[in-house]
Amino acid sequence: MEKILARRFEGKVAIVTASTQGIGLGIAERLALEGASVVICSRKQKNVDEAVEKLKAKGIQQVMGLVCHVSNAEQRKNLINKTIEKYGKIDVVVSNAAVNPANIPLLQTQESILDKLWETNVKAAILLLKDAGPHLQKGSSVIFISSLGGYQPQPSMAMYGVTKTALLGLTKALAAEMAPDVRVNCVAPGFVPTRFAAYITANEAAKKSFEKMTLLNRLGTTEEVAAATAFLASDDASYITGETLIVAGGTPSRL
Repeated sequence: MEKILARRFEGKVAIVTASTQGIGLGIAERLALEGASVVICSRKQKNVDEAVEKLKAKGIQQVMGLVCHVSNAEQRKNLINKTIEKYGKIDVVVSNAAVNPANIPLLQTQESILDKLWETNVKAAILLLKDAGPHLQKGSSVIFISSLGGYQPQPSMAMYGVTKTALLGLTKALAAEMAPDVRVNCVAPGFVPTRFAAYITANEAAKKSFEKMTLLNRLGTTEEVAAATAFLASDDASYITGETLIVAGGTPSRL
């Protein structure tokens, strides 16, 4: 990360949800290293405190951490209000929060789990933007974090994949609705080992099987997803909206 020279987010304020570990934390770190004041959040205070300390240990001072379960209306509004109180504006929103409570076939999934997947992975993303929308500056950027699984849902994670497919449509719909002042794009990561996606590296055989699906014959990193997200959120992508960038090492996804 020491190679980063660009300061594309100097003077900008970014909110990243589910950002105390994995891809979310990687995105928050990248935006902060490029000059953004970053607001990070997740469901547990302990995780928030630890993530803030990790970022500060890397020399990042402009970071605020808040507890926010994105499905909780009060906590969501608090996230926006506290950001405005401290920084006065919002330039970037990265919607990264997602759950996958169970790995079971779609038609065997309990209704309560279907509801939870929809509530957290799709509905909360819309409601977050309803709250943030009035505060977004002209030239602001919204990024949804989808998944390669949105193009081809995996059998054991089918409903999770379907919620990620929904984000592809949401990107298109909101890009049209929020234009011309706000750009809306999406990043679809492939196989990136994180705690959330621990199954990828559960054992050596699993790891190798996922590596073989890619053209680059390796797994991705959180830094690589963060770099793609930072590009789309920055003015370097000022003529790009309504698009999804797949960061998956050439894993087949679409024509």
